[in-house]
Parts: sequence; C-alpha cells; structure tokens
Amino acid sequence: MTKPTVLVLGYGNPGRCDDGLGPALADRLRRERIPGVRVESCYQLSVEDAATAADHQVVIFADASVRGDAPFEIRPLEPCTDTAQFTSHALGPAGVLGLARELFGADTAGWALAIRGARFDDFDEELSSEARTNLEAAVVFLERALASSWPIEKAHPRTSRTTWK
Repeated sequence: MTKPTVLVLGYGNPGRCDDGLGPALADRLRRERIPGVRVESCYQLSVEDAATAADHQVVIFADASVRGDAPFEIRPLEPCTDTAQFTSHALGPAGVLGLARELFGADTAGWALAIRGARFDDFDEELSSEARTNLEAAVVFLERALASSWPIEKAHPRTSRTTWK
C-alpha cells in the first residue's frame, strides 16, 4: 500500500463555535476516503505534526478565519525555519513545514486554507449558519481539487494568494 501523497490537517477548537471549522472540514473529508489523501485533525498544531507532514508531498492546513474573504481563501505557504520562534504551544503551518524540512529533510509543499467563520466568542460546539455555508463551499472545492490532483501538480509554483467565492 502506498503512502498518501496529500495530508489535510484541520485544526482548531470545536468547543468555541466557528473555531471548529478546521476539524469540521477534516471530519467531512475523512468520510469521503479520497484515494491518496490522509485526513487528520487536532486542537492546535504541534512539533509532532512536522513528522506527519514530512511523510507527504503536500499538506493543506485548514483553519477558521476571523477576517478574510468568504467563503474561504487558500494560499501557498513557505516553510519558516526560524526555530527560535517555536514553542510547544505556538506553532503555525509555516513552522510545521519548516520543522519538516529542518528535522526530516522534507520538501513538503504547504497550503493554508482559511474558512471564514462568524461566531467565535461563545462556548458551543455548533457552527454558525454562515460557517456551515462556508464549510460546504470549502469541502466541495477540496473534493474537486483533490480528485483532479491539483495539490500535487501545482503545489510547487507557489503563486499568489487565490480566493474562491
């Protein structure tokens, strides 16, 4: 069995309303069982995610967005290799890619998928109606993109930010 070439990593706090958009996306994609795609979710990114990222050609980091265009934005990431900025509780997607490169010699391409949310200030596990609509658009986009091998063939040009409406 070959390793999945794409990792979709949804992260955020499902107990803080729309902050749970990343894990919600992961849950939806996990059910689809797209060939060549591994789907994981977590509360926050950690150093251990660098080892997982290093095993893949492409990682799509999915998180909620407080600001930004709806329904979502996706942009390529450059690895951050300034490890002086890393702590065990503050690691972003670029840091995960940087550690994957530095510790494991990986040339993993990364994309940040920011799904627009509306409600972040309450303790509730339910997404707002706006967030659910935006989540659906992100799921449809990723299903199509992953089925057409978009992340594999176009990950390395690292072109400008792209927004879908």
